[in-house]
Amino acid sequence: MTQTVELPLWFFVLIVLFAAVTFASHFLFPSVRWFFRRRLEKAVAQLNQRLQRPIQPFKLARRHDMIQRLIYDPQVGRAVQEHARETGMPEAVAFEQARRYAREIVPSFSAFAYFSFAIRAARLLSNAFYNVRLSYEDRQALLEIDPDSTVIFVMNHRSNMDYVLVTYLAAEQSALSYAVGEWARVWPLSRLIRAMGAYFIRRKSGSDLYRQVLSCYVRHATEAGVTQAMFPEGGLSLNGALSRPKLGLLKYIIDGVSPDGRDVVFIPVAINYDRVLEDTILTAAASRNERRFRARIGVVTAWLAKQVWRRLLRRYRRFGMAAVRYGRPISLHDFSAGRDGDLMMPLARELMSRIGEVVPVLPTPLACWLIRENGSMTERDLTEQVTAIMEKAGTGAEPGSDAVPFAINQLVERRILLRTGEDLSASGERRDLMEFYARSVGHLMGDAEPEYAADAKDPSASAGS
Repeated sequence: MTQTVELPLWFFVLIVLFAAVTFASHFLFPSVRWFFRRRLEKAVAQLNQRLQRPIQPFKLARRHDMIQRLIYDPQVGRAVQEHARETGMPEAVAFEQARRYAREIVPSFSAFAYFSFAIRAARLLSNAFYNVRLSYEDRQALLEIDPDSTVIFVMNHRSNMDYVLVTYLAAEQSALSYAVGEWARVWPLSRLIRAMGAYFIRRKSGSDLYRQVLSCYVRHATEAGVTQAMFPEGGLSLNGALSRPKLGLLKYIIDGVSPDGRDVVFIPVAINYDRVLEDTILTAAASRNERRFRARIGVVTAWLAKQVWRRLLRRYRRFGMAAVRYGRPISLHDFSAGRDGDLMMPLARELMSRIGEVVPVLPTPLACWLIRENGSMTERDLTEQVTAIMEKAGTGAEPGSDAVPFAINQLVERRILLRTGEDLSASGERRDLMEFYARSVGHLMGDAEPEYAADAKDPSASAGS
């Protein structure tokens, strides 16, 4: 026992490292985690005092604990058994598959990342690109929402800037939990998005086991009162108009609500822009009748570098107005009272109708619609009509502002409109872009019945967005 043992130096160092790691993991790390956890809880408690809707404990739970809670839920257990029976695989293999789905879906929310980084970045980007406007159809109705209810922001999807814009404008209310598609499941972007509380979904998964795991997560989040945001159209609008809703997430939310449980309140949110950053990509995809957006990372990087260079040269100009308008909220308990049968289709129609009613009327879409209808107009008449309609619609653009002239000049510079002396007309070069913007307000200006008024899409076709 007292004999000397000779060891190579590298082996001795390795033993010391293993001992240090074991000591830290068993004695040091738990204490450090507990210390920082207490500090985090105090910080969140202070943060909740200034938020209209406090961050729920469910959102702050450890990701590992949420995954365990999800995969051991009876709903998932039954789905695992059914999947094993249908495919002929052992239940243990099906269970591991469900665990992989849970790890893929469940976020790892960080209050620090959301409120210290994400909100500031969203504010910076929103105001760097746009003159941001926020308005309400009935603000008092929003203030009177039961604080114990689960709030779901239901939005039209015009641009990927929607995430940024609404995150910034809803910062004083609560931390939003988004459903994000496959495009964001790329490292390191995926880590940041998870830290912001977003959860990933596969829009076209054919696996019933996957849909059951996703449904279970949405149910848990809804029952816990987590404030969520969803895009019922399931993806970006390719033609500029509101599309028919997909019922996937809406179905999961409704299925998880009991009549005597926590109420769910849907807040319709309409978004519109003077310029959608991806407009040429979206119209090109529409012309090919496919949703493969061919925006290479090099193109995006070059575009961003160009905007930074313009700012350095003091030639940078914002892209006009970006407006968000909150519609009248819908209480699920009130909506379901006295109704028999399926609620999803009537609720989806009502939500899309309320979104459509409050779509902000902005200079660029309105100018495109007027030129499309009239063929050509003098610049003075176009400016006066756009200003008058905007005042009547209550979008917040004052008569003396330069928003309308700026939008017209931007349309001319982008070769969407052609200026001939004092007259303005469609240039013919980029008619697809003119239609794209005109359709965003066409349903408010008397165009034919919008697509969103038709029946919603089958929930089995997609998980929604």
